[in-house]
Amino acid sequence: MSLNDWVQDQEMRGRISFSVDKLRGVFPDRSDCVLKTDLCRLHASGKIQLVYRGFYVIVPVQYRLKGVVPPPYYINELMSYLKKPYYVGLLSAAAMHGATHQRVMETQVVTIAPRSRILRNNMISWNYRQQIPSHLLVTKNAEMGIIKYSNPELTAVDIVQFASNIGGYGRAATVLAELMEAVNVNKLIDVFPYTSTAAIQRLGYLLEFVLFEHEQADMLYRALRENKTSYKAVPLSTEHPYAVAERNRWLVISNIEIELDEL
Repeated sequence: MSLNDWVQDQEMRGRISFSVDKLRGVFPDRSDCVLKTDLCRLHASGKIQLVYRGFYVIVPVQYRLKGVVPPPYYINELMSYLKKPYYVGLLSAAAMHGATHQRVMETQVVTIAPRSRILRNNMISWNYRQQIPSHLLVTKNAEMGIIKYSNPELTAVDIVQFASNIGGYGRAATVLAELMEAVNVNKLIDVFPYTSTAAIQRLGYLLEFVLFEHEQADMLYRALRENKTSYKAVPLSTEHPYAVAERNRWLVISNIEIELDEL
């Protein structure tokens, strides 16, 4: 069987990806040099796509004209191959919850530290945390297989925690303006163990003083006071200079101007 025939057989069986290690097991009599030549030929023909070193996706017909397979198609398979937990998060998850104004071209994925050297894909933006809260994830059927993404509450907190990775607090606040319709503020307490107190303070500040969502801000403040007996003053942005400013109940020092995009 040729590699081309094997790939076609895999596609007919509903299998969307494979690794070079798997090929070595399927074709034990072929050298790495021969396999590499065959892979390069299939890649040039547009039948497979190298999404990471040693990991290929079989390109379905609907994506061959574009020449690229979107990450949601294979992200679950890829992360299984890497043996790392993950979820689609930030702006990509916000779009899944209806906040589509700030849609991004790349897929934003959150996984655990440390960073892996083999992660090379300009269609995926990687963000890292110490632990993946699996009970705060939503699993849905994707085009092929499943995809995991953060629930509205985790998404809201992540957008603030990783604000510098999505374009700053102005963009974060613009997304929150849409996303908070899907957020149950009472459930934000479930996210507390997986984020910093500073992130909750900044979220509360944005809700109260930028989005003017006073009812949601009050609910979050009560949860903060009940679960964090003390917390210290923090700047809204750590990337800009700041001095002691007027006090607010969130103890957030407003050291940047925030402008919302038109929705």
